[in-house]
Amino acid sequence: MDLPITAVPFPSPAHQTSHFAGRRSGNFHSSIWGDYFLKYASDSNSMRSQGTAEERIERLKGEVRKMLTGAMDKPLQKLNLIDQIQRIGLAYHFEIEIDEQLEQIHKSNFEFHCGDNNDDLHTTALLFRLLRQQGYNVSCEIFNKFQDKEGNFSKSLVADVPGLLSLFEACHLGFHDDNILNDALTFAITHLKSIDKGIASCNLKKQVSHALNQPNHRGMPRLEARNYIQLYQEEPSHDEVLLSLAKLDFNLLQEQHQKELGNITRWWKDLDGERKFPFARDRLVEMYFWMSGVYFEPEYEATREILTKVMMIVSIFDDVYDIYATLEEVELFTKAIERWDVDAKDGLPEYMQVCYQTLLDLYDEIGCEVTRKGRSYCLFYAKELMKNHMRTYFAQAKWFHKNHVPTMEEYMPIASLSIGCELLLGTSFLGMGDIVTKSYFDWLLFSDRKMAKASGVVSRLMNDIAGHKFEQERGHTASSVECFMKQYSVTEQEAKEALHKQVVNAWKDMNEELCHPTVVPRPLLVRILNFARVFHVVYNDEIDHYSHPGTKFKELVTSLLVDSLPM
Repeated sequence: MDLPITAVPFPSPAHQTSHFAGRRSGNFHSSIWGDYFLKYASDSNSMRSQGTAEERIERLKGEVRKMLTGAMDKPLQKLNLIDQIQRIGLAYHFEIEIDEQLEQIHKSNFEFHCGDNNDDLHTTALLFRLLRQQGYNVSCEIFNKFQDKEGNFSKSLVADVPGLLSLFEACHLGFHDDNILNDALTFAITHLKSIDKGIASCNLKKQVSHALNQPNHRGMPRLEARNYIQLYQEEPSHDEVLLSLAKLDFNLLQEQHQKELGNITRWWKDLDGERKFPFARDRLVEMYFWMSGVYFEPEYEATREILTKVMMIVSIFDDVYDIYATLEEVELFTKAIERWDVDAKDGLPEYMQVCYQTLLDLYDEIGCEVTRKGRSYCLFYAKELMKNHMRTYFAQAKWFHKNHVPTMEEYMPIASLSIGCELLLGTSFLGMGDIVTKSYFDWLLFSDRKMAKASGVVSRLMNDIAGHKFEQERGHTASSVECFMKQYSVTEQEAKEALHKQVVNAWKDMNEELCHPTVVPRPLLVRILNFARVFHVVYNDEIDHYSHPGTKFKELVTSLLVDSLPM
């Protein structure tokens, strides 16, 4: 889906400099990528080599499909194969086959659970995790057999490193009433951190180290796949068919993402965004990385393009409301957004007119495309979601300019929306075709949508915990950290610990919402899960890597969008 935007006239640099004088600044550094990805915008890649890769991929997929559906006497073989396919990044090719196999295993769960694998921690934890991931409400009581009479986990498990690692990963699929998983997680973490180096292979130690920093369930699927492919290759027992397919598939999908990002980079240059919006973060590459973390599959090319462009504009608006504009200006701008009419820009400051016109032009292009496909009603919802989002920005701007530190009860309903989960999901619906109906827009805009709320809580609190110090230094509305500290008269560290507990509870909300039966199709809910996953990756070490992408974020982008896997 090509969404070009006609460049909007912009004041001369001299006028621009004088206009910006005396305003607050975020002191953001310029893009670290520049025009790097522009080279991928052309069709210079060899279609012949791509065609050869696609042929090999289809042949290998056929072999894996036979492995999945073939007769296997032991369920453990099926479980391990499914786990490898998922961890290596190939599950999206075999969704039907995996669903059928896990449904069969779930139906025979009682017989399996009571069979020869009764005392194997790895098998039990793997069974629990794979079924919970698939939406089956498997009872955590299957772990009771690993506890003694006092309810403590058996000391004999301490030496079972693979079992402890599987238990650790399984615990992240917990629900609110799964009390045994809370104890299991503490037990697993304690002993994984102090494993005897002599009882674990080098490869296993790498897996443990990575998992403790980034649990699989909370990681970005493509990043986790990239990491696991390298670990899987080091396993003496790895399957060459799986490994070859994973590498080919990763590289081919990377080429597609590179080309998409190249085209979006060209759009940003044609828009002259770096010059027009010098007060805002120029994070186009990081934004595309973010959106591809929510929708990575090849068929969602249009979705990634729409999302990256819209959310890039929203990121600029975020900096306008948070830092650059006066309260009077953001009030005028919010009213203009409510009107959504070209005449509404009259009376806006010149830089805001540019922002506003850019938004209208983008949505006009999107509107033409969805109308051409007979889905013009989608545009109404997309605009309403944007209006809702700008209202939250305005509410937070008023808090800042009036020196108001809200209570958590006042803060969270606004701030968990302003983080953008609903806006992102609703906007993504524009590029998903006929699988999205009007009822899904209604669900997102007008229902309770517990899943989206929970994702917003995870994202907002992770963002606040990581970025609040920098934001306070540059002049910013109070974050949840400051709100919690003031309301409950606690230290910063105590506030962070309490907020982390809320993050854990929100993850449990999402786990429960993904359980069958779901309120909307599960694939849509997984996108909300992916949104939270990106935040967990970008902010999990309490650093705002989006605003400061020079080290970790650069490494993440490089691993997914620059460096291919050696064959």
